[in-house]
Amino acid sequence: MAVIVNDKTVRIEKLTLGPYGTNAYVVVCRKTGKSLAVDAPARATEIIAALDGTRPEYILLTHDHFDHTGVIVSLRSRLRVPLATHETSSYQLRTPPEMLLKDGDTVFLGKLRIDALHTPGHTPGSLCFKCGKYLLSGDTIFPGGPGHTDSPDDFRQIIESIKRKILTLPEDTLVLPGHGEGTTVGQSRREYAVFSSRPHPPDLYGDVTWA
Repeated sequence: MAVIVNDKTVRIEKLTLGPYGTNAYVVVCRKTGKSLAVDAPARATEIIAALDGTRPEYILLTHDHFDHTGVIVSLRSRLRVPLATHETSSYQLRTPPEMLLKDGDTVFLGKLRIDALHTPGHTPGSLCFKCGKYLLSGDTIFPGGPGHTDSPDDFRQIIESIKRKILTLPEDTLVLPGHGEGTTVGQSRREYAVFSSRPHPPDLYGDVTWA
């Protein structure tokens, strides 16, 4: 567990769990003690321990891949709070969500405002969650490139999602992805500028890096 942010308004902790080093995050409103978990990859007991001393309100899912939802059933049964995800992610889940989020929806956590950004490409229902100057990006964007895509159409879609929804954010926005370490919007803009300045085959997809 690593505390990424701990200021007067918000605390964000990262837990790296599961066989693919998937990141789960705990977000806490410092003024009210209300909290939520983002993704449920593995070891529900550790996620619950990170929520200890807070008042859990929600579980948010960035997307429906198994490495992000491995313990969603047990986590829900123990926390007994609403599950929220995009409608196109809901049909694959082993437990139905109470909240279906679309682009531009807002979840309020105490004094915190969390905005849902629909960023399809890695999956049709991929969501990012913006809390102030922090972006929980799931598998949409990482340091050095976009998330994995399964077809050229998916790749074009994830690039549009990144250009329209993420690179338009303030450059000091901290991007906290679903695997590995974080980056900033400013750094991602610079990396994408290099990528977009070069020619690429029209059938590009898969594991693509900006370099």
